[in-house]
Amino acid sequence: MRRLIGLLLSALLLAGCVAQQAAVAERKALAASMPMLRLPPSALPGTLALQQRLAFRHGDRRETVDALVENDTGSTRLVIHAQGQVALRLEWDGKQLTQTRAPWLPSELDGERVLSDLQLVFWPVDAIASALPEGWSLRDDQGQRVLRQRETIIATVEYPQPMQARLDQRALGYMLEISSSEIESMEDTP
Repeated sequence: MRRLIGLLLSALLLAGCVAQQAAVAERKALAASMPMLRLPPSALPGTLALQQRLAFRHGDRRETVDALVENDTGSTRLVIHAQGQVALRLEWDGKQLTQTRAPWLPSELDGERVLSDLQLVFWPVDAIASALPEGWSLRDDQGQRVLRQRETIIATVEYPQPMQARLDQRALGYMLEISSSEIESMEDTP
């Protein structure tokens, strides 16, 4: 009887491991199929000049960094600072993404993903929706953006208060809370 119970427990543990591995594999496959937004800077009406506090949560890991974001009709510029050091600098002109990364920056924090998340949060829903491949949709439902692949919710963006956003990248397993304040554009300062 003990042997039978031991075998059953082993089988259950093995099934649990297999199910967990399958979920991880499914998440990776979905992440690989996610479209990267590459909207032109001019698709955002007006200009954008923000100082931001970004709070990331990925599993048990939590990080808070500061960022400066600017957008005009010609380019999108972003600098992320961590502990007083530049972690990531990117510029997107609508055709080419240029990024400079600190050597210590985790490889998961990729400039393409950062640009795509930035556009998912700030660019107009209609502009994003028209750029998505077949089978993908973005809807604004009572102030919450919902990105889907067919019926599966991939990501949501909530705006709990003015100048705040919460991006939940469900498929990629992380959450980003953004607190922004407007600044004078760096190009406008003497």
